[in-house]
Amino acid sequence: MTQFSNPFTFKSGVTITNRLVMSPMTTQQSFYNGTVTQDEIQYYADRAKGLGAIITGAANVQAQGKGWPGELSIATDDMLPQLHALAGAIQAQGAKAIVQIFHAGRMTHAATLMGEQPVSASAVAALRPDAETPRAMTTDEIHDTVIAFGEATRRAIQAGFDGVELHGANTYLLQQFFSPHSNRREDDYGGSREKRYRFIKEVLASVFAAVEKYADHPFLVGYRLSPEEFETPGIRFDDTLWLLDQLKATNLDYVHISLNAYDRVARDDQHDQKSILAYVHDHLTGQLPLIGVGGVRTRQDVNHVLQNAELVAVGQQLLYDPSWAVKLATGADDAILQVPFKEAVKFVPLNTPLHDFAAARFQH
Repeated sequence: MTQFSNPFTFKSGVTITNRLVMSPMTTQQSFYNGTVTQDEIQYYADRAKGLGAIITGAANVQAQGKGWPGELSIATDDMLPQLHALAGAIQAQGAKAIVQIFHAGRMTHAATLMGEQPVSASAVAALRPDAETPRAMTTDEIHDTVIAFGEATRRAIQAGFDGVELHGANTYLLQQFFSPHSNRREDDYGGSREKRYRFIKEVLASVFAAVEKYADHPFLVGYRLSPEEFETPGIRFDDTLWLLDQLKATNLDYVHISLNAYDRVARDDQHDQKSILAYVHDHLTGQLPLIGVGGVRTRQDVNHVLQNAELVAVGQQLLYDPSWAVKLATGADDAILQVPFKEAVKFVPLNTPLHDFAAARFQH
């Protein structure tokens, strides 16, 4: 079995020293305009030692894509100095720095957008109590957003990051275009799976074009996805397997599955004989590395994930136990903090909002 201490080299040429990755989690520590704060830089630096890589919390690629107050932004060039400081702080601890880029789509509020109505693939509200009905994006707005993802990638390169992760999970805009619940369009961006995938395809092309043009050293691109939706209509596991086939044909360096438990079983009765992680790993057939995630707290959890993934993402555990990876590497397992969720919040640093902790627990 693969050992977590083994290094890993991605298709792009980026090499990480081990298989442990910090999962992207929202911290709401940025300034009101999305600029990185010193508290945020310290938060990541405190957790980077002993990890192969850190994936930051989501950074919006456009002001219209902002999901919540205190969110990191990579939408304008004036963010570059502090983004550079963030990347450097992570790398100084020996970990690669990956920034997650996204657009919230309908998963935001007009109050967050300075009074502007949220946008999405279609004018369909999310199924949640506080959901606002979004405005369907025009074709020109879709094209502008595709360009914005490429520009965000350029900024990540110029800021010194080692890669970007496209946030196509947790019901944000990339997922909204692929989902038959949020996408009811009747143009070239809606209808069949192929048409609902078109936005993702164009975003990937924009990102890879930016890498080709601006990166003068290995730079990786990953993609995060949620395996199924509860809505009807919604993404089913067969849709995800189809999506994985499309992603396998790209230059992606990895796929990152979003799960709240690594042993979670699909709701689909055609795929309930083993875990979602196992089905996804088998379907990728070694063509695309997989990052597994979901409730990883112990050495045993890490080993279980590595049976069905090339890398392991750790979220909640690192929030209240920043030196967890170092303890694992040095065999200090007895020193690892193991506390129930209700008690764990007592150990979270004061500058880490509980929104972050809950997000780590309730990944979709």
